[in-house]
Amino acid sequence: MWKKWFSKKDNQEQTSYNNIDSARIPKHVAIIMDGNGRWAQKRGFPRTLGHRAGAETLREVVKASAEIGIQVLTAYAFSTENWRRPDEEVSLLMSLLADYLDNEIAELEQNNVQIRFIGKIDELAPTLQKKIEKAQAQTAHNTGLILNLAVNYGGRTEILRAVKIISEQVLNKELELQDINESTIEENLYTVNLPAPDLLIRPSGDFRISNFLLWQMAYTEFWFTEINWPDFKPEHLVQAIYEFQQRERRFGGIKNTKKR
Repeated sequence: MWKKWFSKKDNQEQTSYNNIDSARIPKHVAIIMDGNGRWAQKRGFPRTLGHRAGAETLREVVKASAEIGIQVLTAYAFSTENWRRPDEEVSLLMSLLADYLDNEIAELEQNNVQIRFIGKIDELAPTLQKKIEKAQAQTAHNTGLILNLAVNYGGRTEILRAVKIISEQVLNKELELQDINESTIEENLYTVNLPAPDLLIRPSGDFRISNFLLWQMAYTEFWFTEINWPDFKPEHLVQAIYEFQQRERRFGGIKNTKKR
């Protein structure tokens, strides 16, 4: 079980964990799992080995997220643009996803984690689609951490999909044009019924969001690090949350001048 997982870590990690305010944990954390290839190349390894190391990092971060009390963790696993990568790398990424579903679902189920997928899942191989459907069905009743894996996902594609759905509703006279509002859009996104991300974490030293959750991240706090994803540890997650808690989120308002 993952309960008290941080208590088994070293003193520095435990101290960092104790420093975060349990009453102000971000409900939804989004992560761009970037830097796998660069991590491998720096070590003289093939890029594919970096992706394998990155899969293990995800495993550890899911454990930490559940222990910390994060409600939703959305991880960018494969974008709509990643199909442009070499066939060998794409094949390996899909194989890793299949292996993750085969090897991790029992533990996710045991620890009350619900797994969901966002993206154009219908474009994946039929065998992988079946594994995804099975994993979602098997964990659908769980009430702990929601693990969202973004696979074959693109933020622009998601918004375009929502526009098409809404347009069809208008054409079919199921929806009046004047009734379309922000909620209408949100109800037709992959993340329907989930809170918007409070915190985005991007490793690997890049300062962009790469077509990830474009609508949802209007007021998300960003945290960047030069650490490549395979080297990202639970203590880095804790650090990101601690720094998030030091910020004042105004959502377009003015700074609160009252003393805390």
